[in-house]
Amino acid sequence: VLDRFRLDGRVAIVTGGTGLYGTPFSRALSQAGATVVITSRELARAEAAAAAIDGAVGMRLDQADPGSIAVFAEQATERFGRIDVLVNNAVHRQGAGLEGTTAADWDATSATNSRGLFLLTQSLVPAMVAGGGGSVINVGSIYGIVGPTFGIYAGTTMTSPAFYSYDKAGMIGLTRYLASALGRSGVRVNCLCPGGLGTPDQPEAFVQHYTAQVPLGRLATEDDVTGALVFLASDAARYVTGVTLPVDGGWTAH
Repeated sequence: VLDRFRLDGRVAIVTGGTGLYGTPFSRALSQAGATVVITSRELARAEAAAAAIDGAVGMRLDQADPGSIAVFAEQATERFGRIDVLVNNAVHRQGAGLEGTTAADWDATSATNSRGLFLLTQSLVPAMVAGGGGSVINVGSIYGIVGPTFGIYAGTTMTSPAFYSYDKAGMIGLTRYLASALGRSGVRVNCLCPGGLGTPDQPEAFVQHYTAQVPLGRLATEDDVTGALVFLASDAARYVTGVTLPVDGGWTAH
C-alpha cells in the first residue's frame, strides 16, 4: 500500500512554491519522488527555493498576468513533456477587513486568487489529459468552510481579511465543478483546507486563543499538512475527487 503514495516519474507544479505552505509542499512532493516545479513571480526566488530541494526546478509565473500564465504553461509542458500534479497554492494578500478593503484591493487579489487560478488550471489540464490523467489540488482554508472567529485575534494586530473568505470558499465551489467536468478525463480535483499553521513569530495571545478552539489543542505543523497533500497527489487517492479535506485539528468539527 505504501507504494501507492509514491510519485516517481511524475511532474508536480507548486504555485507560490517559496512561501509558508509552498516550501514544505514542494519538499514533500520531492521526497515522494516527483520532479517539482516551484513557481514565483521572481525567477531568482523560485530558483533559490528549488536549489534547496532535490529534483526541483524554479520557473517564473505571475499568476495575475494571463500572458505570463500562457508562457509558463507552454514552457512547462515543452520542458517536461507531461504534467501530473498541480498544486494551486499561490495567494495574493491585499486589503483588510470590511471597511479597510478598497476596490483596487479586491481587484488585485481576485486577479491572482480567482481569475489566475482558473486560467492556470485551464492551461495545464490538457497536458494532464494527454498523459492519461492527473491531480489538481486547490489549497483552500478552514475559512472557506466556516466564518472567521475574530476573537482569536484579540490583543494582536492580526485579523482575517475579507477577500480571503471569498476566495477560499469560491475555491471549494470550483473544485466541485472541475471534479465533475474532468472526471471522465482521468483528472481528479480536490481542495485541501488547512487550519492555522504554527510559526515562531506568532503572538502568544493568538496562539493561546487559537489552540483553545482546536479539539486537538494545538496549531498545525508542516508534517500535519504535507501528508494529506501527498495523499491527494498520489494513486492512494485515485478514487477521491471533488472532496474538501479539512486538516485542522478538528476546528471545523464544531
